[in-house]
Amino acid sequence: MEVHADVDGSGVPLAVLLKRELWNQKVERPDILFGEANKSKKGEDFTLLMPRCHRITGEGGGSGGGGENAGDDDAISVFAIFDGHNGSTAAIYTRENLINNVLAAIPPNLTSEEWTAALPRALVAGFVKTDKDFQTKAARSGTTVTFVIIDGWVVTVASVGDSRCILESAEGSVYFLSADHRLDANEEEVERVTASGGEVGRINIAGGAGIGPLRCWPGGLCLSRSIGDIDVGEFIVPVPHVKQVKLSNAGGRLVIASDGVWDALRFQEALNYTRGLPAEAAANRIVKEAVTSKGLRDDTTCIVVDILPPEKLSPPLKRPGKGVIKALFRRRPSDEMSEDQMDRGCLEPDVVEEIYEEGSAMLARRLNINYPAGNMFKLHDCAVCQLEMKPGEGTSVHGNMPKHSRVDPWGGPFLCSSCQVKKEAMEGKLHSRNSQSAVQPVPK
Repeated sequence: MEVHADVDGSGVPLAVLLKRELWNQKVERPDILFGEANKSKKGEDFTLLMPRCHRITGEGGGSGGGGENAGDDDAISVFAIFDGHNGSTAAIYTRENLINNVLAAIPPNLTSEEWTAALPRALVAGFVKTDKDFQTKAARSGTTVTFVIIDGWVVTVASVGDSRCILESAEGSVYFLSADHRLDANEEEVERVTASGGEVGRINIAGGAGIGPLRCWPGGLCLSRSIGDIDVGEFIVPVPHVKQVKLSNAGGRLVIASDGVWDALRFQEALNYTRGLPAEAAANRIVKEAVTSKGLRDDTTCIVVDILPPEKLSPPLKRPGKGVIKALFRRRPSDEMSEDQMDRGCLEPDVVEEIYEEGSAMLARRLNINYPAGNMFKLHDCAVCQLEMKPGEGTSVHGNMPKHSRVDPWGGPFLCSSCQVKKEAMEGKLHSRNSQSAVQPVPK
């Protein structure tokens, strides 16, 4: 007896139809093209370029947790700029260690959605651990960091300092994906630094009016967040501002650059110089125009990353002047695609969706995850350095809150003793204790 497969009215086997439907529902991963350019003044700018990186630290060899042989489902892309100051030691150390510290903070065996959700907390842990470990080197340099992880169409950016990352969508809208931690540009950070024991002011010459940018004293640093800078004080924190967005499969272009670029060029101006250029040529053009505009006053570095629909190996042509700076991420999706989008063959309207954004410098807020969602992490390991601890050994990031309650029987996340000291120092608590001790009268 001959058995025939079920078919629909067109004569196509049902199994084939189901396979086609599953294939159509599968979201293809983008092509990643990138270019880098640099003009060096002090030799303190460094970059990390990893177009294919393993999600799990230590696999595949190479710098940081990845190699070139990561499978499509396993691969992420990592791009970063480290703009050092007072020497290059902190920038080099962070470049060599940050990616492993971030990936080590993400538990294994997570689904794609869980991995995306865990990444912002892992970035905070990785930045703080890198800073804490670097302090043992007794080096006084520091570095800004703008750290970009691309996972499919999801882009996550963690930043401390004044290097910046902007996104231009395929339609031409522009989005800020990083924060500016210059004291001149951030009143909230000035308040946080002074509340934690730092002094903020301008250089004062012979009792006259202050000149130059706001600086943190001691040390005279113009930034409120960085990795390193042990000589300035713990109130210069390594806790990054994190933004996470999802692009439509129309893609977009990232421009990641040190302050040598942004001190010379406005955001839209930099993007206009890249019109129609591939990534490497675009990066070179931005650096060239920045140096031409202001001269080579500082290390000037730029990375351009194109996130493109599969097999579309050239950036979309955008109309000059069409870009609009977006302070907010969400835009209401269009019910119908524009003619321009249909000409590009886009499967979705050009929409950039915000997934996550947080900029608090408080570890308790940044590391917190509600019970039982916290069970994707090792519940009693240190939330920063991943040190294995027995139940009851760690200190809750919530301080003196009861460790167990009906609402939250977990009580975590927890910190080991050295990471708890680091947390208290960043919050100015150690400074307050030392100040109180200094004014206590000496017993007779």
